[in-house]
Amino acid sequence: MTKPSESTLSAQHRLRRIEGRHNALVKQLRQAFACAELTDRGDCAIEGLRILEEAIRSGLRFSAVFFRESAQDRADRLLPQIGAQVETLLLPDKLFDSVVPSESPQGVAALVRLKEFSLGDIMERLQVGPIVVAAGLQDPGNLGTILRSSEAFGCAGVVLGEGTVSPFNSKVVRGSAGSIFRLPIVHGHGKNPAKLQEVLEKLRAKRIRLIATSSHKGTSLGQANLQGEVAIFFGNEGAGLPRDVMAKMDEFVSIPHAQQVESLNAGVAASIVLYEAAKQRK
Repeated sequence: MTKPSESTLSAQHRLRRIEGRHNALVKQLRQAFACAELTDRGDCAIEGLRILEEAIRSGLRFSAVFFRESAQDRADRLLPQIGAQVETLLLPDKLFDSVVPSESPQGVAALVRLKEFSLGDIMERLQVGPIVVAAGLQDPGNLGTILRSSEAFGCAGVVLGEGTVSPFNSKVVRGSAGSIFRLPIVHGHGKNPAKLQEVLEKLRAKRIRLIATSSHKGTSLGQANLQGEVAIFFGNEGAGLPRDVMAKMDEFVSIPHAQQVESLNAGVAASIVLYEAAKQRK
């Protein structure tokens, strides 16, 4: 019979078994997942082995890590990478499943502190690439894709206007594939929400060109100038950008596609535009 390694024994020793649903940390995790918001302490709830590994790789600070009893072996892999001061809890399968929103939980979740950014922080990075502004995007899969593409194609950061799905939604976090941990993001949630009109005023004051995507009108993407200091706006999946926001755009850009296709998925359209912007910068 093979004996457990010293690292395995050490990981198991760190785990504190919790039986009751009223444990303070369990309650924080449940509420953060249910509300898709940060906890009162400013922590974001995440779940899944790959996402936790991305959080570790991104240098985030962990407040607590939760393991499903039947997935206790995940602790052997993760805990050596997590500071000894972090709370590590072992939950019965039924309790873990009642807290985590995934239909097929991977047996590990955590509360982590995301990095905070201001619009000023993002505008200082304009030499890196364009600013992405999401106005009223409601599908978490689309937002997750846009965050992932924004990092992949070298954007300065992302601003999430009011009416946009919470970036702390578990599907957004999963869809971003870890980009949410590294990309500068200003969001319309929490104590200091990003108001879209205020964002527009500040961008205008810095003479940043405002570009919006459109399904049927505007400059064809191949002819559009996406270089220099620009902010690219993406609107609601069905309604597009609000009229008062559209009125302040400097240019509209359209993606040529077959006429029988009414429009492209918001995440796909954004990815194509951001790829073109990156190609032009090179």
